[in-house]
Amino acid sequence: MERFDVIALGEILIDMAPGEQSSQGNDTFEACPGGAPCNVLSLLNKNGYKTAFIGKVGEDMFGRLLTNTIEEIGINTEGVVFDKEVRTTLAFVKKLPNGDRDFSFYRNPGADMMLNASEVKYDLIEDSKIFHFGTLSMTSECAKEATKKAVAFAKEKGLLVSFDPNLREPLWADLEDAKAAIRWGMENCDILKISDNEVEFMTGLSDMEAGYKKIKEMSSAKQVFVTLGPDGSIGMADGELVKVAGVKMESVVDTTGAGDTFMGCALHYILGHGIELSADQIKELLTIANATAAKVTQVKGALKVMPEI
Repeated sequence: MERFDVIALGEILIDMAPGEQSSQGNDTFEACPGGAPCNVLSLLNKNGYKTAFIGKVGEDMFGRLLTNTIEEIGINTEGVVFDKEVRTTLAFVKKLPNGDRDFSFYRNPGADMMLNASEVKYDLIEDSKIFHFGTLSMTSECAKEATKKAVAFAKEKGLLVSFDPNLREPLWADLEDAKAAIRWGMENCDILKISDNEVEFMTGLSDMEAGYKKIKEMSSAKQVFVTLGPDGSIGMADGELVKVAGVKMESVVDTTGAGDTFMGCALHYILGHGIELSADQIKELLTIANATAAKVTQVKGALKVMPEI
């Protein structure tokens, strides 16, 4: 029997979330542990699953903070590597009037970009049911090689492969490289979660139902989920689209981690029901994932405050 339900490879970083102004009138920031793959694992851990993480942090105060945090949550850290030369990535977050976020990354490079294929603990991957990844680990050549080798190994060992592009345009020197990375991920996964802005980025379509169908054609995934922010999400069963409206919240504290919460809920449902799902099951999955993602927008940060499903 496998030790882990889900193992993820990718970035782990500090989200410097905006705080209140100081008495001197200066902006303040709160150091919130984050990174999409670990947010997904944290949600799953909170809900009783066994998880593990593969990634790289700096041998610095933030790297130790991140490793200690995910260890306390219960995420296995045997796959975490420390880099003595390169610092842990920081992402300064600015909240926009519509509740969305703007990012300024201190990552040129960041430790998460420096993971080598030789540093990946493949025995941890072999001991899991689902392997999860995104594209931020494909913004540098060495981490891209590590990611592709890990995905190939997971597929060879019969794991389900889960992919969330998590596009962050400022981190790509060339957006054509981002498109190529997303296309590769879509062609090498069984479960795909992709946001409305990423659908438009990949297809040029702003009609999300048409965009969904185009993405489904481009992807090898058995299950594709398109998230629409507060408007809900879309899935498909037996060739028919299933759309479920979002849960409207009176106010939003922070949208950080909402997509990762949705992703974790999708993996939770598939772990319990298998990957072949009926229309009623897709509707139930989307309903649960929408509601749980709405919950996380009511708190600041993500990794340490993931909700129960």
